Amino acid sequence: MTLVEERLDRPEPREAAVRVTRAGRCATGAGAGGIRTGRVVSPRFVGRAAEVAAVVAALARPPAVVVVEGESGIGKTRLVTEARGHPDLAGRRFLLGACRQIREPFPLGPVLEAVRGLPSTGLSRLSPVAGALRPLLPELADVLPPAPEPLDDRAAERHRQFRGLRDLLAAAGPVTVVLEDLHWSDDHTLNFVRYALADPVGTVSWVLTFRSEEIPPDVRGVATRLPAAVSVTHVELRPLTAPETGELAAAIAGLPRVPSDVEVYLQERTGGLPFAIEEVMSLLCERGALPRRGQGWPRRMLATLSVPGGVRDHVLGRVALLPDRVRPLLDAVAVLARPAPEPVVAALAERPAGEVATDLSAAIAVGLLVDDGGAVGFRHTLAAQAVYEAIPGPRRRQLHARAAEALATCAPPPLGQIAHHLRRAGRVREWVEAAERAADRAIELGDHDEAVRTLEEVLRHTSPEPEVAGRIALKLARAAGEVLRALDLNDLLTKVLELDLPQAVRGELQLRLGMLLHRSGTGSQRARRLLHEAVRNFRDRDDLRAWAMVALEMPNAPRPSLAARRQRLHQASELAGRIRDPDFSVYLLGKSGAMLALSGDPAWRKLMTAVRDRTADRPRMRGQVNAYYSLGDAACYAGHHHDAAPLLSAALTGALELGNARLETLVRSALALLDYCRGRWYGLDAAVAALLDQLAEVPRMAPEMEVVAGALALARGRLDEAAERLAVVADRATDAGESEMLPMAVGALVRLKVARGEVPAAVADAEEYLAQRPADLLWPAEFRALPWLAEALAAGGCAARAWAVVGGFAELASGLDAPLAPAAVAHARGLVRLATGDPGGAVPLLTDAAQRYESIGCRYEAAQAREKAADALVSAGRPEAGAGHLRAAITVYRDIDATWDAGRATRTARRYRLPVPRAHRGGRPGYGAALSPRERQVAELAVAGRTNREIARDLYLSPETVKKHLQSTMRKLGVSTRLAIAERLAAEADGHGREISTPVG
Repeated sequence: MTLVEERLDRPEPREAAVRVTRAGRCATGAGAGGIRTGRVVSPRFVGRAAEVAAVVAALARPPAVVVVEGESGIGKTRLVTEARGHPDLAGRRFLLGACRQIREPFPLGPVLEAVRGLPSTGLSRLSPVAGALRPLLPELADVLPPAPEPLDDRAAERHRQFRGLRDLLAAAGPVTVVLEDLHWSDDHTLNFVRYALADPVGTVSWVLTFRSEEIPPDVRGVATRLPAAVSVTHVELRPLTAPETGELAAAIAGLPRVPSDVEVYLQERTGGLPFAIEEVMSLLCERGALPRRGQGWPRRMLATLSVPGGVRDHVLGRVALLPDRVRPLLDAVAVLARPAPEPVVAALAERPAGEVATDLSAAIAVGLLVDDGGAVGFRHTLAAQAVYEAIPGPRRRQLHARAAEALATCAPPPLGQIAHHLRRAGRVREWVEAAERAADRAIELGDHDEAVRTLEEVLRHTSPEPEVAGRIALKLARAAGEVLRALDLNDLLTKVLELDLPQAVRGELQLRLGMLLHRSGTGSQRARRLLHEAVRNFRDRDDLRAWAMVALEMPNAPRPSLAARRQRLHQASELAGRIRDPDFSVYLLGKSGAMLALSGDPAWRKLMTAVRDRTADRPRMRGQVNAYYSLGDAACYAGHHHDAAPLLSAALTGALELGNARLETLVRSALALLDYCRGRWYGLDAAVAALLDQLAEVPRMAPEMEVVAGALALARGRLDEAAERLAVVADRATDAGESEMLPMAVGALVRLKVARGEVPAAVADAEEYLAQRPADLLWPAEFRALPWLAEALAAGGCAARAWAVVGGFAELASGLDAPLAPAAVAHARGLVRLATGDPGGAVPLLTDAAQRYESIGCRYEAAQAREKAADALVSAGRPEAGAGHLRAAITVYRDIDATWDAGRATRTARRYRLPVPRAHRGGRPGYGAALSPRERQVAELAVAGRTNREIARDLYLSPETVKKHLQSTMRKLGVSTRLAIAERLAAEADGHGREISTPVG
C-alpha cells in the first residue's frame, strides 16, 4: 500500500483556474510573499469529445451504467465533470461519492457519501425498510421512516440496508450516482453496486470510475451480465496523442497552437497524461516562462523539466514558495495519508487549531492541497509522496506516533489508521496489538482482504510469542479462505507451525494451510501430509476431523481405490450429520456429496437431498451456499445437468444475498460451465472473459473457465486460440491431477487435431491421456472425452485399440451414476464404425447417441452425433435419409453460433445437394464501412500468417470465399496488402488514444 491517498485526477473547481490574459501570460493574482492564488487548468477540455458524447448519450437514457477506466492522471474526473455540465443533462441530479485508498472498515462509505447529497425535502414516500438507514444517514433523519427492529443475522441486516438504499434512490427521482476510484472500493460498496445493478431502478443511472492499472478482477467485472434493460457504456481513456498534447498546452497558455516539436517533446515527457501536462504548464507559468504571442517557446527551459519523473522536484519547488510555517502542516497531511480535518492537522503540527486556516489556504491556492469536504489532503499521490519522503526519518516517526495517539481518542477509533501509524512510528508491540484489533473488526464487517493484508504484515515483519503467533496465524488462515485470490502463505504459516502450539491450534492450522495449498494448485503432496496430520489432531473435534477427511478427497487427490475413497466420504458424511452447527454440517454434507458425484457414487443424491431438505432449498449462510455450489459444479461435470441447474441457481441467490464476492464468482463460473454444457451460449463469451479476469489470481479455478473459453473458440472457428488454450489447460490439469476438467480439454483438443488432419498428433494425445488414467478406475466426467479419443484412434488406423478403449469404458460404467455414459458410448461406437467403413452399423448408434444427449440437455453433442449420422447415411448411399439429421444439426449450430461446425455441416449439405435450412432473416446486419464478424475473423487469420487455403480449411469456406472476404476487408480499410491490414487492426486495437464500446445487457 502506498503511503497517501491518491486523488490525482480530481480537478479544481473552474473558478479556481488561473486566468489567461490576451498576451498569453498567467495572471496568478499573487498575494503576500508571491503566493499564487490559483493554479493552471485548461479552460478547454481536449481530446475527449467522443468520450463525452458517449457518456452523455448513455446518461440521457436511464437506467444506464457508464464505466470510465484509465490510469492515474488520465482525466477520469474531468471527463465526468464535463459530461455533468452538458446541456443534454441539464436539470439532472448527480450524487457524488469517492472510494479511499486507506480504507477504514466502514461499510458503504462511498455510497453514503453520495446519497448524503440528497435534499431533505422533495423525496417521494419511502417504504419502512428505508428506516434501516437511520444509523448510517443522520443527515436525512427528517425524511427517513422509523428504524426497524435490529436483526440477529448480519447478512440479513446488510441486505435490508441494501434494500433501503435502493428505495431511497428510487424515491429521489431521476438521479445519477457517481462513484469514483472504484479500485479502492470496500467489499460492501462493491456488493451494493452489484445488488443495485442486478435489479435496476428505472430512474437511476451509475457512473463508475477506476484506474485500469489498479483494478482487481472482481471489481472490473461488476458491470457484466446486467439485465437487458440496462445500457452499459465502457469508456477507456488513453493518453493524449502529440497533437492533443499540443492543443492542451496551447489552451493553457492562451496561444493558438504549439510548435510540433514542442508537442512531441511534451507528449514524450509527460506520457500524454493531462495531469502531467498541466503540471508542466503550471510550473512554466509560475516561472514566467510561457511565451507571448509571436514569441518562441523556451525550449531550453523545457529540456530542464523532467516530467513526469521531475514531478517530485516540481512539488518540492512549490513547497519552497510557501512560508516556512506552512511546511509542518504539509508534513502532517503527508503523514496522515488521507484527507483530515484542520484540527487534526494542527494537532500533529503542534499548532493552535485557529491559526492554521490561512496557511492551509495558501497550500490549497498553489495546488498542493485540496479541501475535500471539510478535510484537507494532497491533490495527488505524487505530491504527497514527495513531501513525505523529504521528511527526515526521526521526525517522520515522531509524526506517526502523534498521529496514532490523536486517532486513538476518536470514537470509534480508526483501528486501521492507528495500526498504520504505530508501525511507521516503530512501536512494534503496540502495532501488533492494534493490527490484530483492526483485523478483527475487518473480519466482523466482512472485509477479509483487509484482514489478510493486516495480519500478513504482522507475521512477516514481527516475531510474536507462540501463543500470539498461533492466534494471529489462525485468523489469517481463516480470512485467507474467504478471499477470491489464491494466497501464498506457505512460508508464514509453516514458520508458525514450527512453534510450540496447542494441539487444537496446530491441527486447525494444518487443515487450513492444506486447504490453501490445494486452492493455490501448488504443493499437493505437502497439502495431503498436512491434512493427514490434522485428522490425527482432531480426535475430539468431529467437525474439523470430517472437514479434513473431505479435503483429503478433493478432485486432485490421488485415487488408489474407488472403494476406499467412497468409504472415507461416507464416514465423513456420517460425522457431518452429527455436527450441531447447521451451517457447517450442511457445508460438509455438500462437499461429501460433490466428491461422491464426481466419483459416480449414487449415494450423492441422498446427500444432495439432505442438503436441500435442511435448507428448504434456500441456502442463507456461507457454508450452505458453498454446499449448493459444490454439489452443482460436481453435478455439471458428471452430466447431471438437470440437477445442477437448481442447485447453482439457489447458490447464486444465496451468494448475492450474503454479499460474498468470492462465492458469487465461483458460482457464476459453475453456471458458465453449465451453460456451455447445455448449449446455452448467448452472451457466454463475454461472461467467460469477465470471469477469467476475476479468476486471474485463482489458479485452482481459472482453468475451468479456460476450458470453456477454448471450447467456445473451437466452435467459433478460432482454431489457433482454441489449440493454445486447451493445450495449456490439459497440461495444467494433468500435472495437478484435476480429472474433472481434463477430459473436456483433451477431448476438444483431440477433436481439433483430427479436424485439421493432424491425426498422428491426435492419436498421441489420446494415448497419453489413456496411459495416465488408472485402467480399473473411471470417473463420470471422462465420458466427455471418449467419443473423440475413439475417433482419433480409429482414424489413425488403431481400430482394435479404439474398440478396446470403448469396451473398457462401457464395462466400468456399469457401476457408475454417470448420465453421460450411455450417450458417449453409443457416440464413440458409431464414430469407430464410421471410421472403419461400416456406415450402416454407425447410423443407429449415432442416432441413439443424439437422442440420449438431448435427454440430458447436451444440445451441442447431440448436433455433433446427428451430423455424423448424416455422414454415415451419405456414405451408405442414402443422402436423402441423412437430410433430416443434417438439418437438425445445422439448426442447433446456428442457434448457438457454432460457426465452425455450421460451416462444416453446411458445406457437407451443399456437396451432396441436400436442402440447407434457411438462416434467420430477421435482419442480417448491414455493416457498411465496418468489418463484418466473418471479415474480421478471416482478416485476423490472414495477418496471423495463414494462407487462403488454410483459412478456408479451418473455417469450412471455399478459397474463393476467403479471397472475397479479404478483398472486401482491404477495400473497407483502404489498404492493399496483408501487412497493411495487420497495421490497421493493431492501430484499431490500440485505439489511437481511446477506446469506447457500448454493450447492452
